[in-house]
Amino acid sequence: MSVANPSDTELKEILSKNKTVAVIGMSKNPEKDAYRIPEYLKKKGYRIIPVNPTADEILGEKAYKKVTDIPDQLDIVDVFRPSEDVPNYVDDVISKRPKVFWLQLGIENTTAEEKVASAGIKVVFDRCMMAEHKRLFQS
Repeated sequence: MSVANPSDTELKEILSKNKTVAVIGMSKNPEKDAYRIPEYLKKKGYRIIPVNPTADEILGEKAYKKVTDIPDQLDIVDVFRPSEDVPNYVDDVISKRPKVFWLQLGIENTTAEEKVASAGIKVVFDRCMMAEHKRLFQS
């Protein structure tokens, strides 16, 4: 099974209908993309839930050690981790059953993407949520 990125129409639907985003690898450092991108999304009305085992709170939101520690239903799990680390999160992501598994720009792992897609979860890979949001909604 090969996983293809969604079309612009599908991306627009994903970004307009799914507002609760768990961010695996969210940074405490305002200089990093893993902080700035979720900050942008929060300002655009998304509910951001940080997943960072070394933080208690980021952007004023309670941080969780693992995605499975989050009590709420998730729409999107957004990943800011190296491609080779992605398989470490797959089983937890599948158990949470988000609608979308999003791997940020530069992050791809075919094995992980196929496993998540086969569980019925949409996969977006090698795409920046902020860049896609700006491109699709601010043109």
